[in-house]
Amino acid sequence: MVEDEYGQAGYVEREIRRHTGRHTGGHTVPEIDDVAEEVPVALVYNGISHAVMMATPLDLEAFAIGFSLTEGIVDSVAEIRDIEIEPGCDGIEVRIEIGQRAFMALRAHRRTLAGRTGCGVCGTESLALLDLEPTPVGVPARRIEPTPAMLRRATDALQARQVLMAATGGVHAAAWCDAQGDVVAVFEDVGRHNALDKLIGHLTRTRTTFGDGFVLLSSRASYELVRKTARMRIQMLATISAPTSLAIRIAAQAGLRLLSFCRKDGFVEYTAPAENEGFVLRSEPLAVPG
Repeated sequence: MVEDEYGQAGYVEREIRRHTGRHTGGHTVPEIDDVAEEVPVALVYNGISHAVMMATPLDLEAFAIGFSLTEGIVDSVAEIRDIEIEPGCDGIEVRIEIGQRAFMALRAHRRTLAGRTGCGVCGTESLALLDLEPTPVGVPARRIEPTPAMLRRATDALQARQVLMAATGGVHAAAWCDAQGDVVAVFEDVGRHNALDKLIGHLTRTRTTFGDGFVLLSSRASYELVRKTARMRIQMLATISAPTSLAIRIAAQAGLRLLSFCRKDGFVEYTAPAENEGFVLRSEPLAVPG
């Protein structure tokens, strides 16, 4: 059983009945199954509840740091003064104390959200809140050049280090890989966004230089994952599954290299550095409903 510093295991045992042998009459076997935990995690900043995320209750301090950074609540980890984790009957409260500048900016942002009248994401006002202007990654000091062998090494190592996935079959993973494709750190969660935030939080705590590696995700590439990665000025994001069209657009705008379908036989490159001759990316403007 894998536990974090707070004694959380990340999964629970449940009694099940396994039914097999559909073509031979079938039989039923009682067993104990390991099921990934999913609990409400409330993120509370300076006493004000900001968000409730459904997450696996592992590595919550790293999660709080990563979420605060990738969502732009703080500009640096130095603005996080304290983190307290308080388990409850119905979930977990993560209390985060941040500096006055960051807190005032957060309060102003919350007032902006409260003043909007758009319904869901069907109107112009709501679309304006989606934060579709990514942080430019910039030119890294050392450009990582992906190869099939590098990505194969990384994906093989990621699969071997997905301990919670092996136990439950129901979580995503985010890995930090060096320029050679060696996996340095892996974090897992029922939510792919949460796994990435936990990874970012850990890398920040260990003072890892973001320009020296890339992120590998066991999931598809959605625009939120691209935006979070770009905000940390990480030069490359690789995913096991497919990207969305908006993820490709955001990656191109940010100058982030996006690789997907990273498998044993190769990968697909959707965005690349501008100096790569011959690479053409069509990026259509986002259509706003009239």
